[in-house]
Amino acid sequence: MSAADLERLHSDLINCRRCPRLVEWREEVAVNKRAAFRDEPYWGRPVPGFGDPDARIVLVGLAPAAHGANRTGRMFTGDRSGDWLYRALFRAGLATQPVSNAIDDGLELDNVWVTSAVRCAPPDNKPLPVERDNCSRWMTAELGALDQTRVYLCLGGYGYQALWRHLMSRELELPRPRPKFGHGLEVNLDGLTLLCSYHPSQQNTFTGRLTEEMLDAVVGRAVALAG
Repeated sequence: MSAADLERLHSDLINCRRCPRLVEWREEVAVNKRAAFRDEPYWGRPVPGFGDPDARIVLVGLAPAAHGANRTGRMFTGDRSGDWLYRALFRAGLATQPVSNAIDDGLELDNVWVTSAVRCAPPDNKPLPVERDNCSRWMTAELGALDQTRVYLCLGGYGYQALWRHLMSRELELPRPRPKFGHGLEVNLDGLTLLCSYHPSQQNTFTGRLTEEMLDAVVGRAVALAG
C-alpha cells in the first residue's frame, strides 16, 4: 500500500464504533477532562498508527492512554510512556526530536512505525478479549500495508500476544509453544524478527523495572536487525 492507502485506511479506522464500552469510555474521558488539560480539545476517537510507511521496524503497544493519545490523536503522544519511547527513538536516530507533545509538534519518524493492539483508550488500560478481537481487523490491515517490515518490537506482553495472534493468521512457521514474554526476547521467523521490551509505562519506569539503558538496548537491537 502507498501512504495514500494508509490514509484511507485510517479514515475508516477513526470512525469505528464496534465496541460500545470503549466508545462510551473514550468519549466520556474527552468530556470529563483531566484538570491539567481542561482547556484542550480531546481527540476521543480510535487512534491510527504513526510513522514512516516504508518502515522496517514496527512497534506494537497496548492501547492509547486516556489522557495521552486519546487526547492528542497520535500514538504515545502526550504522556509519560511516550516521553520515554520517543527519547529512545531519537537517541537511535529514528525520530527527528526527543519529545512528542501534540499531533502538530513537528515530530517525524524514519524507518519506524508506531501502533497498538487496541485503538481506543480502555478503562483501567484493560481491553476485553472481544475488544481486542474486534480491533484485530485494523492490525491486520495496517500491518499488511507495511510491506517493508523486518522487525516487530512489542512493548509489553499485551502487544506481544496480540501480534502473535496476527502472525498466526498469516500462517507463518511459528515456534510452539509460544515463547514466554520477557524483556529482550528475540524470536526469528521466516525472515522477520520479533523483539520484546517491557512497556515504558510509569509502573515499569518509576520502579526501575525498565531503565533507559534497557530500552535503548532493545531499540538498538531492532535497528541492527533492520539493516
